[in-house]
Amino acid sequence: MTLVGTKMVSDSRTAREIFEEVIGNPARKKFGFGDKLAIVNVDVQQSYTRTDMFKTAYETDPNQIDYINRISSLARAKGMPVIWSRVAYKDDAADAGVWGTRTDTEDSLQNIKYDSERHLLDPRCEVDADDLEYTKRMPSAFFETPLASYLTWHKVDTVVVTGGSTSGCVRATAVDALSHGYRTIVPIETCADKHESYHFANLTDLQLKYADVEPVQTVIDWLEAR
Repeated sequence: MTLVGTKMVSDSRTAREIFEEVIGNPARKKFGFGDKLAIVNVDVQQSYTRTDMFKTAYETDPNQIDYINRISSLARAKGMPVIWSRVAYKDDAADAGVWGTRTDTEDSLQNIKYDSERHLLDPRCEVDADDLEYTKRMPSAFFETPLASYLTWHKVDTVVVTGGSTSGCVRATAVDALSHGYRTIVPIETCADKHESYHFANLTDLQLKYADVEPVQTVIDWLEAR
């Protein structure tokens, strides 16, 4: 039998090495930027950013939040929307659904309660009074939230997704952004995860299928040129 497709590849390369190869040799054209973008900052909250406070927090690039603040500020200056999502649940965690059933410790997802220290945005985040802030309950920043209608109102055609985790809520949001018809961009330095394997494997998959995975400077350059 002639093999036309591909049998699963197994080799000794790390997820980072595969990512660097894919980024260095893109196989498909980019979605690119449209006319107006929105910055969607996913769960940049203390539960996931304050490595000095919580076991659930993680850091990939130490300048992650600085980069998020930079592109958010540039977007605002150009009249483009900035959005901040967070995750939290009511006291009995029933709104976490099945997602909240796998563990039940003080560090568990469903035990992030409204207005708790874990729920608060990282104090390093520079949030403007006119930014959209909301609490979500599932991985995607689109699922059962005001995000889609907000982007429609602002006539956005491009969504830039930042935050964490790369393999979780960033990925879910980026896939949903594409599914809603948006050009989707994930700036590398603005995302974080607990392990480089998860981080780079998911950036690779996003680049191959769902988004333009770009250096943050690409977003900065586009905004500054507007």
